[in-house]
Amino acid sequence: MTDTPPTFREVFDEQLPFVWSTLRRLGVPDADREDVAHDVFLHVFRHWPDYDPTRPLRSWLFVFAARAASDHRRRARHRYEVLGDVDESVATTSGAEPIRAREQQALLQEALQSVDEERRPVLLLHELEGLAIPEVARALGIPLNTAYSRLRVAREELSAAVRRIHARGSR
Repeated sequence: MTDTPPTFREVFDEQLPFVWSTLRRLGVPDADREDVAHDVFLHVFRHWPDYDPTRPLRSWLFVFAARAASDHRRRARHRYEVLGDVDESVATTSGAEPIRAREQQALLQEALQSVDEERRPVLLLHELEGLAIPEVARALGIPLNTAYSRLRVAREELSAAVRRIHARGSR
């Protein structure tokens, strides 16, 4: 095993799926995710000389993804789109399990969107990426107690959103 740090190309190849799923969790629509991922890796490339290989790579990448998703949402407020017809082939997939999994994923995505933008990265890094809160605080550049507080409130917001969505669906 060598102690040489990975090249940018190696990081890109290995971490693109992580960045892709992170952008999805941060609410970037499917149609825009490729462009936003491109923006993430452009920023990563520009800052590659600043990367400290003793620090976790994924939390470093997550910060770039969170900023890019936030920028995208800000720009999207001023964009108008004409939506096309729904692809019926998606609705006719056989088997209930893939449909149920997609429904649950859509529910989680919708609920995550209701979590405040400042708190969502803490929740995602801790709950989905498995980082300890001290690591999350370092990665996001926030005080430790702030990270704990944001996590607690984000969990409350997520739970409330899931309850609202379930209540809306049962009507």
